[in-house]
Amino acid sequence: MSESCPAHLVTLAQRLADSSASVVRRYFRTNLTVDDKADSSPVTVADREAERIVRAIIEAQRPDDGIYGEEHGTKNLDAEWVWVIDPIDGTKSFIAGRPIFGTLIALLRHGRPVLGIIDQPIIGDRWIGVAGRPTTHNGQPAKVRGCPGGLSGAMLGTTSPDLFPGGTAAGFARVRDAAKVTVYGGDCYTYGLLASGYYDLVVEAGLKLYDFAALVPVVTGAGGVMTDWQGNPLDAASDGRVVAAGDPRTHREALAALAG
Repeated sequence: MSESCPAHLVTLAQRLADSSASVVRRYFRTNLTVDDKADSSPVTVADREAERIVRAIIEAQRPDDGIYGEEHGTKNLDAEWVWVIDPIDGTKSFIAGRPIFGTLIALLRHGRPVLGIIDQPIIGDRWIGVAGRPTTHNGQPAKVRGCPGGLSGAMLGTTSPDLFPGGTAAGFARVRDAAKVTVYGGDCYTYGLLASGYYDLVVEAGLKLYDFAALVPVVTGAGGVMTDWQGNPLDAASDGRVVAAGDPRTHREALAALAG
């Protein structure tokens, strides 16, 4: 089964990111009303409007494709090509005026991520990952760094120590205690920084498909490794526990620590 992604779909994905960015920039650091979703997570008009514009473009250009969006639901999930959209990954940072959130645009083919964009529309950072091709950051090659000390020498990133449901907190604590440095905050932006060689490891749990699908091609195309906590490839059926590392040794040691 080919996991290639035609160039015209990469171009379309960049158009989607541009369209979302124009909305997000307009609302950033303005006096927005913040609503609570059913799971108590925050959402704003910026999230909803950005996804609505992205979906409208997809439906006009690729009406037979599937769509999996955070704010406006799903359609045609059995299609060969499925777009996965998170208009603002890191809404808490967005509403706090911190430019460390991002827009995530992913494309799945037969359930596997073959294209991913991490876009930070305020700073102007954009990572593009495409299966079988090198990841770029603002048009230039992005490359992970090696971590000679493995986990014990690693800079670990995660969004929050509170985002580990069920029994996952103990596993994360073992990784945190073994790592050299732990930095909190950043959502998807942290994965872009890993792809560019600033972090060595990211460990998270409780993610939805729209949280991680775009990250996989970005990290792997930069030479990194990204799997679930058992070391399996990530796809539409994954359980939301992810490990991304800049080198195989750090990845292996993190998996061992997670397993106890």
